[in-house]
Amino acid sequence: MAVVGRPEGFSYEQQGRDVVISHHGRRATTLRGAKALAFLAEVGFEDGQELMARLTGNYRRGNERTARQHPRNRRS
Repeated sequence: MAVVGRPEGFSYEQQGRDVVISHHGRRATTLRGAKALAFLAEVGFEDGQELMARLTGNYRRGNERTARQHPRNRRS
């Protein structure tokens, strides 16, 4: 199994009741309402980088190498 690096480059900013999550300075997503409140409560208890990566869908799943080697994905 391949070792996957830790996510980095995420930041967040609270704008009123909304939370804007950015990745390397570009807006990735905006959380509103209950999701924003849950994010703010959870970000204090765990690594915010991993949490933000999960919420934006910008994280590796560990199967990229396996999928690349599948016959359907091989380049000829």
